Amino acid sequence: MQQSELQSIKARFGIIGNSPALNHAIEVAAQVAPTDMTVLITGESGSGKESFSKIIHNLSARKHGQFIAVNCGAIPEGTIDSELFGHEKGAFTGAIDARKGYFEVTDGGTIFLDEIAEMPLGTQARLLRVLENGEFIRVGSSKVQKTNVRVVAATNINLMTAVERGKFREDLYYRLNTVPIFVPPLRDRGMDIELLFRKFTSDFAERYRIKTIQLTPDAQQLLLSQRFPGNIRQLKNLAEQISILEIDDRIIDGVKLGSYLQMNNGQSIGNGLIRRDFEEKQADSFSERELLYKILFDMRKDVTELKKMFLDVLQHGEINPDLLKQNEGLFQNLEPERSFPYSPNTYQPETNPARILPNGNSTYQTNPELTIINLNDENQGNKNGFIDVTHEAEEVSFSLEKQEKDMIIKALQKNKNKRKYAAQDLGISERTLYRKIKQYDIEEE
Repeated sequence: MQQSELQSIKARFGIIGNSPALNHAIEVAAQVAPTDMTVLITGESGSGKESFSKIIHNLSARKHGQFIAVNCGAIPEGTIDSELFGHEKGAFTGAIDARKGYFEVTDGGTIFLDEIAEMPLGTQARLLRVLENGEFIRVGSSKVQKTNVRVVAATNINLMTAVERGKFREDLYYRLNTVPIFVPPLRDRGMDIELLFRKFTSDFAERYRIKTIQLTPDAQQLLLSQRFPGNIRQLKNLAEQISILEIDDRIIDGVKLGSYLQMNNGQSIGNGLIRRDFEEKQADSFSERELLYKILFDMRKDVTELKKMFLDVLQHGEINPDLLKQNEGLFQNLEPERSFPYSPNTYQPETNPARILPNGNSTYQTNPELTIINLNDENQGNKNGFIDVTHEAEEVSFSLEKQEKDMIIKALQKNKNKRKYAAQDLGISERTLYRKIKQYDIEEE
């Protein structure tokens, strides 16, 4: 296969990498695609086996037919026959109507059977009959039906070992293994690890409009040395975890990357704060997670700006009015009694100064809520280097629910209560937005 053809297939199916083992797997998939031969794809979990099934289907004469991916390990043993081959009305309790199975629905197309080793032995016998002569029987029926389906199977375990243990039919193994394709694990793909990491962080940064994460040379070497037992899925979770947590510093060195790797202790990255398996999440939960990220970003920025203001007080004895004006939005949602002592509407630097004088004394003229502590007064409790600059400490609530509700209200107001456009601004579906409006009892004017 020419290099241009290979790169075209990669671009079409979103495959990143240039390792020889990966290129060989793609070439085999492209060569076998025009035929109707059964293919067995092997490789570790998370290595991207389903992508190869799509290559085979879309480069074949069946590309206009149905393509269905079935995870055999996710279907209960008692219902898998019905799912694959269909059933007749009354075939079992709950079968109130006749139902077509996947092999009947995909007639003329391709069916991808993932985790084929998890298929029960009885179902394996039915599958073998389909592969041998294209025949199947619905559950509860005696009528033989015909189907013209191409089968692509995948597994992350050694099927020959399963055959030896009596867990998998030997005749089915040889029938499936007509053309084998091995998808290499991520740790054997060399520089592909860095390419994939850059791709994931770039996509994440573009989606949330933030700067892209960059790795220092020592961090790159550390990344390339990892085994990644969860393969591409684990690397993607790691990239997105760092992207969301490292807001202030977008350059990651080896020490910082090592802390993330150590924190996960060799497990799939993302089992803690950021768990991101897009293929297994429903659309609503994904949309809510995106909204949560936006809230976290906004909160992080607000806290950063508040830190700048506090530092300005400590360094100069007063708050720069220009800094307040630039961040006026920080105080719009606070109750009047909790307003910052120097709001942009009330601060007048000429008439309302508050300074710490060189001799340690303080001056304050008009605002009774703020007291600047005399730095030389030992009775003020200035311990551990902290200076109490407030007369009454007000606790500001950064409730995620309140932040989420405020964002929804602002989006509705901006779009004149048109939910479609408000949902687009928030990055969620209209159904999710409608449910949130009900949840927070938001009145649409």
